[in-house]
Amino acid sequence: MAKYLIQASYTAEGVKGLVKEGGSKRKKAVERMIKKLGGKVEAFYFAFGDSDVILIVDVPDHQTMTAFLLAVGQSGAVRSTTTVLITTEQVDKAVQRTVDYRPPGK
Repeated sequence: MAKYLIQASYTAEGVKGLVKEGGSKRKKAVERMIKKLGGKVEAFYFAFGDSDVILIVDVPDHQTMTAFLLAVGQSGAVRSTTTVLITTEQVDKAVQRTVDYRPPGK
């Protein structure tokens, strides 16, 4: 499974939909979408500031996340940024790999 941080902001149209259905229903709708894609919502928060919603989700792979983001993005109700999250165990495995890197000019 791949883990992602999604920071989303509602457009005016999205805010109208949120006000109409409420926060709990929106959370359940997102959880259903992610579950149908084989994933799980680890955290879902509404927030002040640049982001209106912050999510941490686990989905099977990057293609699944891409499909989710395309569906959400084409609605016009939300703008989002997504960050791939890396576990400490993944970093531990990464530091054990040898990379044959040469800096430019050396």
